Amino acid sequence: CHDSNGDLHEFGSSWRNADCYDCSCSRIGIDCCSSFATPVDYDEEKCVSIFNKETCTYKVVEKDDHSKECPVHGWVG
Repeated sequence: CHDSNGDLHEFGSSWRNADCYDCSCSRIGIDCCSSFATPVDYDEEKCVSIFNKETCTYKVVEKDDHSKECPVHGWVG
């Protein structure tokens, strides 16, 4: 299988790409799904979600003070 970067992957192999998606290669083709959960139920007026590509996680913090985390009541992924 050739991925979107043109890299070749063997049948039966799996990997995590640079965008934090877990992918696998079969004779049918490549299948990818997100490896992370996305915050959906938080105070969007006061807070902002920030994605960290190194850890493949979101952090929800106050817009005016990124050192203060905001409560999140729902995640999808």
